[in-house]
Amino acid sequence: MAQHDRYLSPFSTRYSSDEMQYIFSEDNKFRTWRRLWIALARAEKEQGLDITDEQIAELEAHKDDINYEDAIAREKEVRHDVMSHVYAYGLQCPHAKGIIHLGATSCYVGDNTDVIVMRQGLQLVRKKLIGVLNLLNDFAAQYKDMPCLAYTHCQPAQLTTVGKRATLWMNELVMDLEEIDHRLASLKLLGSKGTTGTQASFMELFEGDSARIKAVDASIAREMGFEPEQIVPVSGQTYSRKVDAMILNALAGIAQSAMKMATDIRLLANFKEMEEPFEKHQIGSSAMPYKRNPMRCERICALARYLMVDVLNPSFTAGTQWFERTLDDSANKRVAMAEGFLAADAILNILLNISDGLVVYPKVVRSRVMAELPFMATENIMMQAVKKGGDRQELHEKLRQHAIAAAAQVKQEGLPNDMIDRVVADPAFGLERHEIDAVLVPENFTGRAPQQVEEFLAEVIAPILKANPDAAGQTAALNV
Repeated sequence: MAQHDRYLSPFSTRYSSDEMQYIFSEDNKFRTWRRLWIALARAEKEQGLDITDEQIAELEAHKDDINYEDAIAREKEVRHDVMSHVYAYGLQCPHAKGIIHLGATSCYVGDNTDVIVMRQGLQLVRKKLIGVLNLLNDFAAQYKDMPCLAYTHCQPAQLTTVGKRATLWMNELVMDLEEIDHRLASLKLLGSKGTTGTQASFMELFEGDSARIKAVDASIAREMGFEPEQIVPVSGQTYSRKVDAMILNALAGIAQSAMKMATDIRLLANFKEMEEPFEKHQIGSSAMPYKRNPMRCERICALARYLMVDVLNPSFTAGTQWFERTLDDSANKRVAMAEGFLAADAILNILLNISDGLVVYPKVVRSRVMAELPFMATENIMMQAVKKGGDRQELHEKLRQHAIAAAAQVKQEGLPNDMIDRVVADPAFGLERHEIDAVLVPENFTGRAPQQVEEFLAEVIAPILKANPDAAGQTAALNV
């Protein structure tokens, strides 16, 4: 079996386990070249050029059995990849070789293929992104009511819930999904524009008939799975390199969201409130057997930094294009775009795995809440005391002093928070322990967090999952 036979057709709606690697593989690229040559020949025939059904049938018969050895040998001789593959295709299609690539320049196959490949990559990214949202949807729903400490400046603030925090991660991923959808909707093929974008060669072929030339572009678009109007209106030899910059920025947005989520989990792992999946026999450290390092989240952060920096490549490429085109984009773009997609895919693979196995430790979460709740409940305590005849201003000052003393005891002596004991012992408040304990119910301090989770899942996430049942079914059965 040939190497490329392990994979499904690049135009299939399903992919192998190496989806993104195949999408950016040489085999996918060269198969797409051949489909573009077939689409061009068919479009030219439809518009009256002397091309026969037999020639097109011959091209169709060899669109997948690429004779790579012939192409490689030819490229060593002529140092031109497109012409080497035109030559190799012609060897297999002797009756059609004279009409292969007719009127086209190299960017006809190169740039149109780049757009098609990026669309395939974005579709895969989109599917996995929705898969992550699906897993986090279940997690957020499960923990929508569980109070936990919320932080500002990484210092305990008021309470939120574990599920509400998950919706913060999800909301940013939804923003990324919207950007990916916009990029997909905005993608346009280059079409057949010729060497400087003027279609001069096609004016010669079609004797100056602009309508037939435009019909060729529309036909190519349809055959390659685009709408007829999804052809760039004007171009030089290439599509605008701003397209690459915009797409990689969208992928970097996913990196930002994933890095934020992974960083939160790393911090929560340090607090022992939550952690990523940890296998039964997993080793956290070669020297410290007790360690449970959050290595998946750390890997996301590492890849995210790479992807966020990678956006500089297409940005500079777009800004340094000379007139109708220059070739200093090619080597950079081949690396930057492929690696950007591969990094995004790797991040999403890890994120799927983490989202499918997040572990929460409710007792730790609760104990950390209860250690801080006396400070957060001071206003409620003050109101209780005022109802019993206390002076609000006097009680406010006493609470401030008790809070300072209790916090100092925790920090300087390592003792538990005794704020409530100090208030009970202070006759100015006139409160019994059971009266204060009735106030110290964490669920009463989470505001609308549970309702916000329910509303977000119902109004934002549910429509996405309903509209994308296949993507929502993505699983984390990945060895990451």
